[in-house]
Amino acid sequence: MHLRKFEYFEPTTLREALALLRQYKEEAKIIAGGTDLLVQMKQDNLSPEVIICLRSIPELSGIELDGELKIGSMTTHREIEKSSVIRGSFSLLTDAVDNLGSIQIRNVATIGGNICNAAPSADTAPPLLALKAEVEVVGLEGKRIVNLKEFFLGPNQTVLTPNEILTRFLIPQLPPNSGSAYIKHTRRGAMDLPLLGVAVIVNLDSDGKSIKESRIALGLAAPIPMRASAAEKFLQSKPFRIEILRKAGEIAAFEAHPRTSMRTTAEYRREMIKALIPRAAAIAAERMSPACAREFACEGK
Repeated sequence: MHLRKFEYFEPTTLREALALLRQYKEEAKIIAGGTDLLVQMKQDNLSPEVIICLRSIPELSGIELDGELKIGSMTTHREIEKSSVIRGSFSLLTDAVDNLGSIQIRNVATIGGNICNAAPSADTAPPLLALKAEVEVVGLEGKRIVNLKEFFLGPNQTVLTPNEILTRFLIPQLPPNSGSAYIKHTRRGAMDLPLLGVAVIVNLDSDGKSIKESRIALGLAAPIPMRASAAEKFLQSKPFRIEILRKAGEIAAFEAHPRTSMRTTAEYRREMIKALIPRAAAIAAERMSPACAREFACEGK
């Protein structure tokens, strides 16, 4: 497994990177952390003549909370994992990166690369989708803001044009009395791709009895990451009870479109959607209010 020869550029400004993209067109590929691209190149699935590395462009990295959460596309998963801001207020995103590969992988893999690769198994996609994230996309002609819900076109396909670069993620803060969780369901507990990803955000009323809003996002439940909108609608203004969450899981399983793959079956994924939505909601409630979670747990006995 040897890499074919290619020309390598490491621009220091975004404009320089965009100019290189325009110059080399389809001959070029962007590299972020390289944990996906280099594997594909070694397997001879891709053989670009030009590689444009983004790691020396400072404006593409960093985490900032200023009215909304802003995450640069070149921010590594390890930086997200260690961020107290994200762990405190956007914990489902921390859940997604905590068990993503090894520490060595998380030290180089970036959130932008994970999303732009658009793999159905991308762990950060369901949490970002549940968080109503938007992406800032920049080309030489200007920039545009794209809702992540519209960003994915299909497996390994996005709305990015060959002359554009995803620069950062824009994430609104969650309302008060909100909790969140992401569950990565795998065969084993170590460095495994998910069989299913379930992200849940619950926003409860002030006494923790009723659901004001919920967001449920699923990975590997359809060709692209999806919001379970019917399940979310069902939960609106419902009591926060185990039987209600179980019903929402059934609704989400029905609206999902999982496929059978070499790793598991569509039927198994549907059954796990039913099980994991209440489980993720319980974790979200515990993070928001331990008393609320205890009451929730008692109702399930």
